[in-house]
Amino acid sequence: MERREHLLSMFRKVRQASLKMCAPLSPEDYQVQPCEEVSPPKWNLGHTSWFFYRFILRKHGLGLPIDEAFAHLFNSYYHRAGLGNPRGRRGLMTRPTVEQVYSYRESVDERMEKTIATADDEALEELDFLTTVGKNHEQQHQELFYTEIKNIYHANTTSLRPAYLQGPQPVLPSQATEIEFIDFHGGTFEFGNTEGGWCWDNELAIHRALLGDFALSDRLVTNREFLDFMRDAGYSNPLFWLSDGWLEVERRKWSAPLYWENLDGKWWIFTLGGMRELDLEEPVCHVSFYEACAFANWKSKLHGDFSGCRLPAEREWEHAARVSGARASPANFAEEGRLHPAPVAVGDRVLPTQMLGDLWEWTSSHYEPYPGFREFADDLSEYNGKFMNNQRVLRGGSCATPGDHIRLSYRNFWPPATRFQFTGIRLAKDL
Repeated sequence: MERREHLLSMFRKVRQASLKMCAPLSPEDYQVQPCEEVSPPKWNLGHTSWFFYRFILRKHGLGLPIDEAFAHLFNSYYHRAGLGNPRGRRGLMTRPTVEQVYSYRESVDERMEKTIATADDEALEELDFLTTVGKNHEQQHQELFYTEIKNIYHANTTSLRPAYLQGPQPVLPSQATEIEFIDFHGGTFEFGNTEGGWCWDNELAIHRALLGDFALSDRLVTNREFLDFMRDAGYSNPLFWLSDGWLEVERRKWSAPLYWENLDGKWWIFTLGGMRELDLEEPVCHVSFYEACAFANWKSKLHGDFSGCRLPAEREWEHAARVSGARASPANFAEEGRLHPAPVAVGDRVLPTQMLGDLWEWTSSHYEPYPGFREFADDLSEYNGKFMNNQRVLRGGSCATPGDHIRLSYRNFWPPATRFQFTGIRLAKDL
């Protein structure tokens, strides 16, 4: 009974959280897709509901005609589940209406609760696993919701951009000082989900790997430091950039991080609370892997104290977070309600700081399988493994990540040109 009640509580909590996030939206907001990588809120609400149908309700014989009617529209990349609507066409979908999507969501919720309440003990074992997958899948889309609605709102004319967060946004005090490096001794260590509990398949198998001595910066790179890079021709000197990165600079006309605007000689940034003057002590965010790498190259070549600095490898990041006690440090996750990275907190004594929350941190690591990696079974095999190419790993979670979603072993991944996520920069170097 305790297990059953836990599953019901977990399911209800995650489903209600999605509805609460959508409460500030106008009907028009649900439909817009400014670019291919940003999905409309309406699609996310439908997709996360379809996910529970396709991987749970269908197995229990609780499908309805509406599930198959919507399947093509709300399937994303699960080829075993049939054809999906092309990603770039999600914003062209005027039907089902927002009201119909909410009605479909209620139908899925009712059937899911019935399934959990009536499953026998043998079926409950698999149901526990699959519902946990569905909960974590929906949390990923909750984070996407924040990054996508920000992009959607930003696409409006400057004078008409709405604010998702209402009221004045707090300006937090900062004690950011010059970057210092924290030394970590190398050796052979265990990596992956060593803490135990549920995790994604890409966090396994637990394995041992050798690290050399390395150092990690004690905090994230700030807006002030990134402005120094920009003023020193950072976006116009190809020698700082990887070849592919420089092609992106030229093709996309990058000259500053996403959401930065220079108005009357001052830098401003668009946030979920609206436009605000750039806080120089906050971590720089919405930068691609290419921009992070270029900044590290610039810092390494032009600043003697930072000679040889680079982006950390993902195992360096994981080891540093584990041995430094990052879990004990207060973290800026979605529950904080700020939905924006915060400067280094006054009194934060766990070093390095900002390891969890605030911003996903780009690593130098390509997204590849761990030794002994095994995909989830059956239809869920497409969840992670098929993307292990042309992606870079990010670590740590962000200000839009639900706090109970993240782990020290969590491996996020995006193409290196991605900027609409809450992404930032931490430096590393060899010792």
